[in-house]
Parts: sequence; C-alpha cells; structure tokens
Amino acid sequence: MAAEGGGKEMNEIKTQFTTREGLYKLLSHSEYSRPNRVPFNSQGSNPVRVSFVNVNDQSGNGDRLCFNVGRELYFYIYKGVRKVPGLGRRAGGDPKSGAADLSKPIDKRIYKGTQPTCHDFNHLTATAESVSLLVGFSAGQVQLIDPIKKETSKLFNEERLIDKSRVTCVKWVPGSESLFLVAHSSGNMYLYNVEHTCGTTAPHYQLLKQGESFAVHTCKSKSTRNPLLKWTVGEGALNEFAFSPDGKFLACVSQDGFLRVFNFDSVELHGTMKSYFGGLLCVCWSPDGKYIVTGGEDDLVTVWSFVDCRVIARGHGHKSWVSVVAFDPYTTSVEESDPMEFSGSDEDFQDLHFGRDRANSTQSRLSKRNSTDSRPVSVTYRFGSVGQDTQLCLWDLTEDILFPHQPLSRARTHTNVMNATSPPAGSGGTNPGSNGNSITTPGNSVPPPLPRSNSLPHSAVSNAGSKSSVMDGAIASGVSKFATLSLHDRKERHHEKDHKRNHSMGHISSKSSDKLNLVTKTKTDPAKTLGTPLCPRMEDVPLLEPLICKKIAHERLTVLIFLEDCIVTACQEGFICTWARPGKVVSFNP
Repeated sequence: MAAEGGGKEMNEIKTQFTTREGLYKLLSHSEYSRPNRVPFNSQGSNPVRVSFVNVNDQSGNGDRLCFNVGRELYFYIYKGVRKVPGLGRRAGGDPKSGAADLSKPIDKRIYKGTQPTCHDFNHLTATAESVSLLVGFSAGQVQLIDPIKKETSKLFNEERLIDKSRVTCVKWVPGSESLFLVAHSSGNMYLYNVEHTCGTTAPHYQLLKQGESFAVHTCKSKSTRNPLLKWTVGEGALNEFAFSPDGKFLACVSQDGFLRVFNFDSVELHGTMKSYFGGLLCVCWSPDGKYIVTGGEDDLVTVWSFVDCRVIARGHGHKSWVSVVAFDPYTTSVEESDPMEFSGSDEDFQDLHFGRDRANSTQSRLSKRNSTDSRPVSVTYRFGSVGQDTQLCLWDLTEDILFPHQPLSRARTHTNVMNATSPPAGSGGTNPGSNGNSITTPGNSVPPPLPRSNSLPHSAVSNAGSKSSVMDGAIASGVSKFATLSLHDRKERHHEKDHKRNHSMGHISSKSSDKLNLVTKTKTDPAKTLGTPLCPRMEDVPLLEPLICKKIAHERLTVLIFLEDCIVTACQEGFICTWARPGKVVSFNP
C-alpha cells in the first residue's frame, strides 16, 4: 500500500538502500518463493514465516530454510549471497556433478483443513542427516517433523482437547532437546515434552502460581502427560513470545497491549509495559538481554529497559501495524576508551585491537565495564522493523537515548561488523536497581553462535544430552522442584561455573503461595495507564526516527531476519528476499 499523497516514486519498490556501513542490495532473483505463480489472496491467510537452521555439514553450505505460504510448507537448502561450487547462474546445478539443486525444495507439504502458522528448528539436535522442526497450525495442533528424513514424528493436541485456537508462536525451550513452548490466540501458553503423549481426555489442571493478570497451572494426571504447564496470560490473544539470550526470561506480547516479562523457571513476573494503544504484535531482545523492543497496532516501535523496567524510547516511522521487530547482532558501534580506562584483562584488550575473537572481546568488555564502571562503554544497537505498510525501517539506539544523563565520551568510534561465530552478547553482571539491590541481567555468560532463526538465540551448547523426563514427575510438587529440575535439564550443557546459580527459588511452593492464589485477574483500563510508567505519554520519552524507511514489497511484510552476510525479508505473497550486506555481493557464473 502506498503512503497517502505518494506519487510514482512512493509506489516504487526499492532494491537497495544505504546506511553508515554501506550499500545493501536485493539479490536480483529469488530462489525461494511461492512456486506456483497463480494470483494469491493474502487476506485472511496466516502470515508467512521463515525459520533457519545450520546442519553443520561438510559442504560449507549447511544453512537450511523453512517457510510457510497458505496451506503449504517448504524446506530448502539456503545459499544466501554465497556462490556454491558446481552451481550455475540459476543455482540449478549439474545433475552429473552431484551438486544439490537449490531451486527445488528438499521437502514440501500441503495440509488440508488447517494451515501452518509458525515453526521453529531445534538447533541443539540438528545434523546433516536429521533436523527437528516444530510446526504450529491454525486449528491448534503442533506437529514434530523431520524434513530431511521426510518423516512426521508426532502430533500434539491432535484432538484439540488442550486448546482449539490458532497457534501464534512455537519455540523450543533454550538448551533443551525435548521441551517446547506453544502460544495460542486463546491467550494461553503450554509447555510440552516431545517424549510424552497428550492423553485421550481433556487435561485437568491444578493452580501452581498466580499473579497480576497471569496464572500458571500444572496438569493433574496419574501418569506424566502433556501439557506439563499451562500459562494464562493477559486478556485476548498471545501474539508472540521470545526467550532472553540466556534463556532465563520470557517476554510475551498480547492483544491487550501489554508486554509482560517473566522469569521462566521461577514463574515470576519481572515487569510490564503497555502499548500506546491497540495490541502488541511482536517482540525481541537485544543480544545482551538489556533491552526489549516491541511493535504493534499503534504503528510504533517501543524500546523497554529490562533493568529499569521502563520505556526509554519510541520510534515512529511506520504508517501501519508493525508486524516484526528484530535486532541486528552483527553490526554494532563500540566506543574505544583510553587504554588506561579499560577494565578488562590485557588479553581482552589485545583481542579487541588485533581482531582475535573480536565479538567475544567486545562482549567481555561490555560486561566488565558495565559491572565495574558507572560510565558504560557506548554501544549503538541496531534493530529493524517491518510492517503492514510494506516498509522496512532500520533504527539505531544510541548513547544519548540509553544514557541521557551521562556526558558523551570523546573516545574514537569504531564500527564492528560481528562475525557469525561470536555476535556481541555480553551484558553487565549486575546493575543497581531503584531499591539499591542488584539486578542480574540476562546474558551473563558468553553465548554460542546465533542460530539461523527468526527467534532469538538459544544460549546453551549441547555437549552432553540430558533427558527432561526426570523433570516431569516432579512438576506438580511446586515451583521449587520445577525450577531446579528444568534448569538442571537445560544448564547441564553450560560450564561448571554456572552450576551454583539458578537454585534460589526453594522457598516457593504451590502450597505456600496462598496470598498469590487470592490475587484475581484484573483488567487494566487503558485510559488509566496513559501517562504512567506503564505507558508514558509521547512527549515524555525520546522519539526515534528511522535511519532508513523503504517500501520493499507489494504485500504486507511478515519476516525480518538478520544473518551474518545478509538480511532476509518476506511478504505475504510468499516471496523470500535476500538483501546482501555491503561488500557481500557475489557475482554468479555466466
């Protein structure tokens, strides 16, 4: 859709744009799009979504791509901007050479009676021979498939006894090979284990934890069955959720316009935020876990501080609903202080200057400076957004917004394009809270490579598999055991230095939460939240302007993913587009 009063120039779809890093270019042909070119009616259809995974094969081309369009689900080898040996201009490949034909899907599925709505790969278990892909559907079911083996393993909520509403978001629990979380338009979320069945009757629930506008129940059953937990959050549909980079916190956005951030294991509400008006549709975390960005029906992007639990900026550039927000973890600006002020180790300092593991040293530097120095190292966060106005916006979150009361440093500024193996992901260990206590921010430990996914990174590395079945039998006994065992399941893959954390919730149990159980769900009057810390007025917070705002599609945009060498977008027509980063364009063989 064109902007009001826009002429021919406003209606033109842009194929390139320039930022401080240089020129981004749309690859001239899309290998990944809806194959049948019949007219496509996007109205009333579920959003096109894209998920990535790397299978770590020996070819150097281990990226795989999944996307849904209408009733169809596709699984491809993804080449990005790289030229694959043995392939020609159109990536058709030579059958005699044995090269894969990238123009044809590895797997294609067409569903009847329901449509895929969302999906997520398990990055811990992915290999060249097998991947685990969860797919949510418009009728409420969740399917576990392996598109490499072309197998369908299991179907969850098959009889729709658990929830009959549309699946809005599905994600593997970070660090787990078997646990996954599913959100529905009913406003409920469910925790599943792939190793358990759903039972042949509707589940019965027992209250585990209750707070303002949320309640968590366990499943009452003689034998362990799915779902393990049921979360009821807010009023109206749960539109999206995202795990923090360290996997400890969960951010949810709902149709009631609220962002709610929970400690996932202790099932405690950390903080909330209210949209300016309308529902919130999308959410993402900064790579260091310090900031959350949301977008929604107020046409705004809103930046919320995890540490301070407050809105620190809003961005206005879209002319319609914002459908996706995402941070770019590969591009950031780090201000270089005087060497005498550097509080990291000499090794970190050498790493920073001589290029050895630059991103990890940046993470270490950010973490150490922010925990020991009242003047943080300046970081410019880059994030993007796409919306129903068919526009792509890029935003910079700079020091003057993040630290308005700090004098700007006169140190030199370097722009670092982070490599794929170590995106910037450090956070300050502790930050002073308003009550004088220390608040631990997500992302204290160095995370592994970012997975190729439209979800935020899973933060645990799988070295030794641990089954979560030991957790399930103990869930009903209370939050304490649930927190401990679920963390044990996920944190076994972390280094031993993290072992002593995460076991501080022993004093909480379902029986000791009498006061919590008496708290009733309260509807918040939007008129009463405006002008409060939940929802400050427009003039009370800084207003960001986008670096670029370009029309890049004919239909509403539903996907924005930042990869190392490109940006991936998709629209409701089913076209998956690759935008090469500056200097990353590869010329194809004639």
